[in-house]
Amino acid sequence: MIIAVLGLGEAGGLISAGLAEAGAQVRGYDPKVAPPPGVQQCGSDAEACEGAALVLSLNSAADAPQALAEGLPGCAPGTLWADLNTASPAEKLALQETAADRVRVVDVALMSPVPGHGLLTPMTASGPAASEYAAVMRPLGAAVDVLDGPVGAAATHKLLRSVFYKGLAAAVLEATAAARAAGLSEWLRGNIAEELIRADSATLQRLLTGSKTHAVRRIHEMEAAERLLGDLGVPARVTRASRDWLADLADGAEP
Repeated sequence: MIIAVLGLGEAGGLISAGLAEAGAQVRGYDPKVAPPPGVQQCGSDAEACEGAALVLSLNSAADAPQALAEGLPGCAPGTLWADLNTASPAEKLALQETAADRVRVVDVALMSPVPGHGLLTPMTASGPAASEYAAVMRPLGAAVDVLDGPVGAAATHKLLRSVFYKGLAAAVLEATAAARAAGLSEWLRGNIAEELIRADSATLQRLLTGSKTHAVRRIHEMEAAERLLGDLGVPARVTRASRDWLADLADGAEP
């Protein structure tokens, strides 16, 4: 089976290399990056797609529509077109609409960073052809979780997870920047590490119920925190967002 990989940057390069090492015949195209060893270099998206039963689009959400438009002329009817870019559900559905009946779009979300994992990066797939995508990729070593949902469902799962993880990272960045400015960096890092180690399934419920129950008091607490960060010269982006969420909870919003 021929697999085409469009976009050979960090993620595309590692995944295409893993596919080649697993024994797949891999054709790749990227206007700026040479393919890794074992991957046949092609001169265009369409050329890479010629003869491929599966196409992996790994460029970017912004470039995915153009990659599809330029790759379609090289695709045989019924080709599996897997979009692995981080995009909104609406953007994934737009690709499906553009493809019409020419290729079968599979929404694939990469659920952890690709460096260090490569082809073994956990994937979540959705859409009518998601099971067929999994049937191709699993024997090559990929871990694919198939969702019972349309194109866009995998993107929804990934982005909801991203709200938490990237939001947590932003809170840590803001807090540690303020601690550094206050000369308390080592203390706060240790405190954060202890809290993360102690966290369990009950922690989530405490965060939800506690935020609602103590919203009014915590609004004032976060307003004081915002003033502290202002005095320290640290932008209080996450702190202000936390205050605003607490204000909504105090007004009756549900967590």
